Formats: sequence, C-alpha cells, structure tokens
Amino acid sequence: MSYFKLKNGEKLYYEDVGSGKDTIVMLHGWTSSHYIYTEPASILKEKARCIIYDHRGHSGSKSANKEEVTMETLARDLNEIIIGLNLKNITLVGWSMGACAVLNYVRLFGCEALRQIVLCDMSPKLINDESWKLGLYKGQYTQQDREIDERKSSFSQYKKFVLATAPSLGKLPRFLLGTQLLKRLMKCDIGVIKNLSQIMEDQDNRNVVGEITVPLRYFYPTPGSIFSPELEKWYRKNAVSDFQSVEFPNSTHLLIAENPRYFAEEIEKLLK
Repeated sequence: MSYFKLKNGEKLYYEDVGSGKDTIVMLHGWTSSHYIYTEPASILKEKARCIIYDHRGHSGSKSANKEEVTMETLARDLNEIIIGLNLKNITLVGWSMGACAVLNYVRLFGCEALRQIVLCDMSPKLINDESWKLGLYKGQYTQQDREIDERKSSFSQYKKFVLATAPSLGKLPRFLLGTQLLKRLMKCDIGVIKNLSQIMEDQDNRNVVGEITVPLRYFYPTPGSIFSPELEKWYRKNAVSDFQSVEFPNSTHLLIAENPRYFAEEIEKLLK
C-alpha cells in the first residue's frame, strides 16, 4: 500500500500505475473511493501514468482528518500531489464531488499544470432556485429541501442520495440495502463527509467554468439520475475553451462503475 505524505503530516492512500508521456489523475466522488477507477486504470496504464487516490475522510484516507476538510482542502491536496509526484501533461478527471474538487483547483491554481479537464456528471451549482434548474435531483432540490435534510441523520441523507444515484438498489430487501449502505458509510469519516456535503451545497462554481483555459470534456449519463442531461448544453454554452461531450447511454450517476471499459476508451481517445 502506498501513501502520499502531505505537508501537514497526514497521509493519503494512492496508487500510481502505468507509464508514458501522459498522466491521468482521477478524482472520486462523495463517499466513494479510488476503487471506482481501478478497472479503468488497469486498462489505461498501457497508455499513460494513472494516479488514483482516496480523498481525506474516505476509505484508505479516512484518518486524514486532523484539520477541517473543505473543498479547498481537497484542491490543495491535489496540488500537493501534482507537485510532489512531479506529474506532467495531466488529464485531470473528476467525477461527482471529484469534479467539484477540480473546479476548486482551477479557482485556486489555474490550469497551467494541466493538459485538459474531464468533468463527469456534476453540476457547478447544486442548490436549485428560480433562475437555476440544473442542480441536484434534476432541478428539484432547493434550499428548503436542504434545510429539511439537515434535520435528518447522516444515514438517512446518505440513503436518499444513493437511491437517487442508483434507483435499482431500491429493489433490494430493506435489511440487505441497509447493511450494504452502512458498510459503505463506515468506510468514511462521518464528520468529514457531512462537512464536504454542506460546503458543496454552499458553493456556486459556475463562474469557474469560464476560467478553464484548457480543453474541457463533459461525460454525462442518459437518461441520467441525480442531474439532468441538459447540463451538457450549459457546459457547451459556457465553456470558453475547446469543448467536447461524451454521452453514456442507459446509465446513471454511476456511469464509470457501470461502463468502466467505455470510460477508459473515451479517456484514451483524449490522449491521442
């Protein structure tokens, strides 16, 4: 097992596989882990150096929580990894919360170290209002809904999120579903993931998309799950750099786990 030591002494679990002139850094989502990229990395390692790691408070980095963990923290961790591992010619991939971390990285550090960015099924603004309908739960999640959710337990909030991302899980027997969700949740630091969730809901990163000066790619599922496929049109309209999108048919928010080989093939195309 490999760990990257941060400046504050805490350690992040990471895997460094493959080689080549290109580097692919892949950031996972909220309550997920590097594992979602294990199969794509095993495919892509013949084409590029692949870096996958666990964010603070998640899985192998669960104990990296001695200080408050914010989205800016995740962006700074990414910057430390890029510098510390001497990464070059970087294709930066962010899925779900990982995409939010990428946008925070761009806001804090710009795009100088990057070759291109891939955002996977994530809105730059989660809370919907009268002027924004492309946020969480296909435009149906408002500040009022958020306030209601904040009064619920962490497990109840997590269950709501998971069933929205993968509706088919609702067919499982209640006991089995609860056991699986609790097992996954216990791999995370509850305080960290709760704080990250609140911060993501507070942020509005729409302006940051206009600060992306390298090619921008957007991967999205249809018919979608927690976000509307209409987000693709918004990114296309607001991107100031070269923009391309890739549709994942018959997929949910878990598009990478559902289509690991297709995901790897589409990333490989971007390296050519």
